[in-house]
This record gives sequence, structure tokens and C-alpha cells, in this order.
Amino acid sequence: MSGYVFTPPAPVSVAIVGSDDRFPVRRIFCVGRNYAEHAREMGHDPQAEPPFFFTKPADAVVASGGTIAYPPATADFHHEAELVVALGHGGFMVPEDEAQSLIWGHGAGNDLTRRDMQAEAKAARRPWDMAKGFDRSAVLGALRPGPVAADAVIRCTVDGAVRQEARLSDMIWPVNAVIAYLSRLVELAPGDLIMTGTPAGVGPLTRGQVCAVTIDGLDPAVVTIS
Repeated sequence: MSGYVFTPPAPVSVAIVGSDDRFPVRRIFCVGRNYAEHAREMGHDPQAEPPFFFTKPADAVVASGGTIAYPPATADFHHEAELVVALGHGGFMVPEDEAQSLIWGHGAGNDLTRRDMQAEAKAARRPWDMAKGFDRSAVLGALRPGPVAADAVIRCTVDGAVRQEARLSDMIWPVNAVIAYLSRLVELAPGDLIMTGTPAGVGPLTRGQVCAVTIDGLDPAVVTIS
């Protein structure tokens, strides 16, 4: 009988509100610039382009309440509050009016970013992988099955001070449109997570700070930087 050359890592999973079961994570897709004011603060026209995506590895997940070290290779480490959509069904070329049927539930998330590295990559027209997909770069709160209110407030605080605040209805491309568009690029599968973009107000984190992302009706995503 054949085997593995080393012991495979344990599957990555996220806690589920009110359950001992866990949600297995397959892939993490992230939407860039999905709130108009954030697009503007990053120097872009929010009406000029269709949605675009980058990814994080599944093992970048950090459970809410965790402590992470300030990452290497950056002097400008940023928070980005995001709604996380968890898919329970897959699909390819999914019509927008059927996209809702793929969703299992939702959570709060923080797309941690090495902003200086991202700026350098943009200037050199290189990929963002090391700016976005580094170790412990996806802080996730426990997932809640079912829908989330379309006008729910998303907020990010650092040591209790509000940095970001908007409504989910402020998204340029709503969740169903994001899912439909992404499904034209890849075949989606159960266990895929979609981080749906961040509002304006992204900013730096320093050692010792506590960053919390909250969304009405969902558990928070909280992380301490050491």
C-alpha cells in the first residue's frame, strides 16, 4: 500500500456559531475594491472596472480571539474589514439569480495586508501574493448559517476606536453578482470562502493593538498584534 512521504497537515476549518461541527475551508477568494470610497482612497475610479480577485491560502486562517506576531517584511501592516461568504455548494457559470443557492452562511473577517509590499508590487506590475497571502493573514469569526441583512453595518475598531464603518449595501458588486462573476473564472466548490471587499478607512496596525471586525448579526473577528 502506498502512503505519504510525510504526514499531511490537518484540514483547515472555521468554527460555526452554536455547533461543535466546523466548516472545512477549501480556498479563499478575495474581491478587490468593492466599496466606492475605498476604491477612491486607493486612487481608483470605482466605476471603471469589473470585479477582480486575489487569493489567500487556506492555512492563512486565524480564529477570532487569536494573537499573531507583527509580520516580517513590512513597516505598514493594515486591517481590512470584510464580510465573508461561505459556500456550501459549488457551481460553474452560475447565473446571478441562482447564486444565492450556493451560500451556506456568513462571517466577519479581516483581510490583513502588507500595504507597503502591495504598493511596491503595484508599481512594478507584479502579483500581490506576498502582500495578501502571507501567513496568518485571514482573521475569521465563527460562521453563522443562513443569510445576513443586506444593510447590516460592517465596522472595524482598533483598541476600541472606529476606523472603518459602512453598510453591506454600499458594495459596488453585491454578493450574488460577485459569486456569478467568480464562477465564470473558476468552478466554485463547497468549502470555498469569499471575502467580499473592504470599506474606506483601512489603516495601520502596530504591536500591542487589538483589532475587531463586527457585522450586525454575526460573531466578531478579533485579533491581537504582538
